[in-house]
Amino acid sequence: MLQSPDSRKHLSLMLSEVLEDIGVNDRMRMRTRRVIKLMENMDTITMKSFGNNTISYYLGSKIEGTTTYGLKSDFDKLCLMNYYNVIQNRSEWEHGKINFFMIQDEHTTPGYCFLQLLQDNRPLPATVVPDKRYISDWKGRILHKNKLYEADNTILVTQHGPSYATQGRKGFNDADRVLAYPCKSWPKSAESGWLERQSIGKWPTQDMRRYAASTVCCVVPTGSKVSEYPELEWRISTSLAERCLMFDLDITQIKCYVLLKMILKSLLNPQGEINISSFMCKTILLHCIEQKEPSIWKENNLLECLKDCLMKLSSCVQNDNLSHFIIPDNNLIAGQLTAETKRQLLININDFIQNDVHSLLKINIDNLGHRLQVKLKLVPERQYNFYSSLNTCEIVSAFNYILFSNSCGGNYTFFLKKISNEDIGIMKQNVEGLMSFNNNHHKLEQAAFTFLAPFVCSTYGSVLASESIGLKHQVSPQALAWLLNGFESDVSSGRLKLASVFYSSGDIEKTELILRNTEEQFYSFPVFHFCNCPYLVPTPKVPVKVERVFNEQNVDCVKYITAICVRFLKKEINCVPHELQYEMFRSTQDDIKHRDKYLDLWMDFAVVDSLPFLYFLQYKVYRHLHMYKDQLKAINKLANIIKTDKTLGHKETALNVLGQCMEQENRPKQAIKCYLLSLRQRERNNVARIHICRLLSGVLVDKEVILYSRK
Repeated sequence: MLQSPDSRKHLSLMLSEVLEDIGVNDRMRMRTRRVIKLMENMDTITMKSFGNNTISYYLGSKIEGTTTYGLKSDFDKLCLMNYYNVIQNRSEWEHGKINFFMIQDEHTTPGYCFLQLLQDNRPLPATVVPDKRYISDWKGRILHKNKLYEADNTILVTQHGPSYATQGRKGFNDADRVLAYPCKSWPKSAESGWLERQSIGKWPTQDMRRYAASTVCCVVPTGSKVSEYPELEWRISTSLAERCLMFDLDITQIKCYVLLKMILKSLLNPQGEINISSFMCKTILLHCIEQKEPSIWKENNLLECLKDCLMKLSSCVQNDNLSHFIIPDNNLIAGQLTAETKRQLLININDFIQNDVHSLLKINIDNLGHRLQVKLKLVPERQYNFYSSLNTCEIVSAFNYILFSNSCGGNYTFFLKKISNEDIGIMKQNVEGLMSFNNNHHKLEQAAFTFLAPFVCSTYGSVLASESIGLKHQVSPQALAWLLNGFESDVSSGRLKLASVFYSSGDIEKTELILRNTEEQFYSFPVFHFCNCPYLVPTPKVPVKVERVFNEQNVDCVKYITAICVRFLKKEINCVPHELQYEMFRSTQDDIKHRDKYLDLWMDFAVVDSLPFLYFLQYKVYRHLHMYKDQLKAINKLANIIKTDKTLGHKETALNVLGQCMEQENRPKQAIKCYLLSLRQRERNNVARIHICRLLSGVLVDKEVILYSRK
């Protein structure tokens, strides 16, 4: 019965509905794409503001909308380094760039090349090996090796092929960062044949082919598995053209690809081995779309589309040949499969083709099999506990928006690190460089600017204010203008920075007003507070109310319902209460040796979570105003948030601040307890040691004074 045409159409529609329920639909696809394109524009803005000619592109399943929450796909980022130039003829040589001549000969694998270094001042081959990244080959050519990355004590980053994989913080997926050199023009192996190739499916159209071919082609640092010289080969990448093609697919084709990846992960690579990659599945899909009539790609024909793709995969495995979609000479399966692996793969693929519906019912990813059973009324819905379709989309929306907020925080941290040691004049140039993106740039860059700029404005205003306070001057109108431009960076950090400036300048009344307003923001609306400094704590479960807002609104809502940690440069020291100033000097020389230079950038600043800082400032204000009851409430709220909130990113800082408050309350035992708990949170790079020594030395001095007075 399951094999009759009508029943298979019904099954296809039910399967399509299940995929809609888990977020594989046009709405979620377009929302995710916009978020990630904003992220890549934000990365590019940050780099360009410092004159770094590197452009970020996010590739793969997330921006394509071809993944689900349960697939937990990697996050792929292509960093196009435009200060390099790969050429195919001497006329393409560019002054001021590092130029390479692309070599494709009998020693290179199809789809790969060697890079020959050219001289700095003319388009002639280099004659001297400049450093260990290069080697002189058997013909005396200076070739660029494909090993770019050195670990430098970074324990969370490893190289896999062309990418540098960063271990994902708990709650997020791994990130793959690919460094790429742009080609001045497309290699003939990529361009010839593909543009003129005829397709039964009338896809890609000629216009789409030409548009895809207008994107940048690049080379990435990895060699073929069947190469004689794997350490010298670079793979020719048309990933940006492939991204254009994936953006052009309809939702049925996207659903088919998602199913292929689920089958791959559940049934073809069940033990985690990578015999067939998701990129191979994507290539299979593109070939099938090109070679099949467009009329087959209907939702009521989804099972047959899936079957066609699997039959194509079976044929490719059988023949040990899967041609790259744009560079057909590049065989993606070459050197990938042993005889035993090939035999087992063919058995698994053909078994699925013969029993596709029953096999789909066994897939656990996103509860696909269970959901399908419920849709087909094979089991009662109450028998299984999984998220409804609405809840699933809310979870995916929340995941994407928190990912975006983390990206914003990462760029902000990078920006702070770059300007932290600059004088005011250079800092002003960097900030103005960032501000220039508000004009004369395309809409996505302008939109990305609106998220990053308020954080930078707030910091720059605070630096200017700190300079004024240090000179015993009033905070300048210019500084206040910058601070006000950063007031709505998110729910709290811009507000709390301004409050800290007012407190440090002696304007207690305005400080109290801002703190009261900020606390009302936290409790009047659904607000999600978290730390987006890298790799500190798992990102907490987003409250249901916040998930709902994320799903109903566009990405702009992250400004109004998220609250991230507050960061201060050493140049802002006069705008920071003295209790927090210690955090700017958290590291001894020995501590610095144990820091990760990529992941621990935040350790050069004073950083505190938003709610602990809010309550701490309240304590300071009410103590100054001699409002004892409110002072006591504030310190109790600070202690309670430290005790109950398991997701504070800077719990050790909050404990250090609480300990100093306890000292001011003449409760030294509680203060010592806070500092010891702080050291449990972070053994190194923690000023709790200083506080303990300071407190104990004070106690000893007091005892000596008492003994002396008794004498």
